[in-house]
Amino acid sequence: MKLGVIGYGARIRWMVSQMMNADPACRVAAIADPLGEEIKAEIGEQQAKDITFFRSADELLATMKLDGVLIGTRCSLHTEMALKVFSTGLPLYLEKPIATSLADLHRLKGGWERTNTKTVVSFPLRLTPIVQAAKQIIESGKLGTIEHVQAVNNVPYGGVYFHHWYRDEDETGGLFLQKATHDFDYINYLLGLTPTAICAMTSKQVFKGDKPAGLRCADCDENRTCADSVVRTDLPDRSQGEYCSFAVDTGNEDSGSALIRYETGMHVSYSQNFFARQKAAARGARLLGYKGTMEFDFYTNVIKVYMHHESRVETYEFASGDESHGGGDAVLADNFIGVMRGTAPSRSPLESGLLSALMCLKARESSRTDSFQSISWDHDIPV
Repeated sequence: MKLGVIGYGARIRWMVSQMMNADPACRVAAIADPLGEEIKAEIGEQQAKDITFFRSADELLATMKLDGVLIGTRCSLHTEMALKVFSTGLPLYLEKPIATSLADLHRLKGGWERTNTKTVVSFPLRLTPIVQAAKQIIESGKLGTIEHVQAVNNVPYGGVYFHHWYRDEDETGGLFLQKATHDFDYINYLLGLTPTAICAMTSKQVFKGDKPAGLRCADCDENRTCADSVVRTDLPDRSQGEYCSFAVDTGNEDSGSALIRYETGMHVSYSQNFFARQKAAARGARLLGYKGTMEFDFYTNVIKVYMHHESRVETYEFASGDESHGGGDAVLADNFIGVMRGTAPSRSPLESGLLSALMCLKARESSRTDSFQSISWDHDIPV
């Protein structure tokens, strides 16, 4: 099983390792990355000798005979690279966000509809044991029809979006696309309903300031006292990256919320925060039906079901391990192998990625214009 990788970043390396663990027949046969020489030095001569390196995706795709392609470039290139892969018909593993603008999203949708390329989008949360169990509970009817959802994501490692290259909003598309895209997807998956409208608001209250543009934490005269320093070794959760998060060029909102209306008239409230730390971390949802309420959290690995009309609370506990994304990455890796072999359909299809990205882009537009936005392709004009 020969894998081609376009953009050999940390995330895609991890997913490659998961695929090789799932099926030892998988191996990286080719890498397209402008930092090829640095990658060779990093992975070592023994591993690099079996990999053909290219500087461009075009060259890789025109030269190599592959079983599948993985895209792990910077976010703004995901659409462009995916369109190149679509033209080959090879199965594709596509990192999120799948697009960072409405124009790119329309291009991606059009390219996929012309080719119908088998694609697995990097949405591991929907495939975690905890979400799969939540889906079973909903479908059992125990809660009644879900009529309201309250979801939250308090990110304890949020500093990465202000110290690292992720601080560049032109590159990331903003933090709805970076984080909420996962949450919108698992909510859509659990509900099985179509979202129709969204409104959103963002704030930047903490990670802002008057430090010079481009200032590196290592060069700051406050790096031994700053609670967000990346050079202090005494902090319990030292942030990753190098830049000052209180500089004038620090991008990204540090909190955001959205209200989403669905086809039945029910709505979802969602909120995310990037300066919560340690035990303040939370990621999960409360789903309320007439018969009962279910809540779960990815950090505690617990589901609780509160029955409304009888004195009963059910608790479901899941093993806490070292699995990335709650075990969802391993399932995604195994699924992509099945897609490449032709033995399984995508469990995280491009249609879901397109919808989640559309919701995030509309949330971003709503937060900028103080308006409700329709979640509909019919009303979207690429800009």
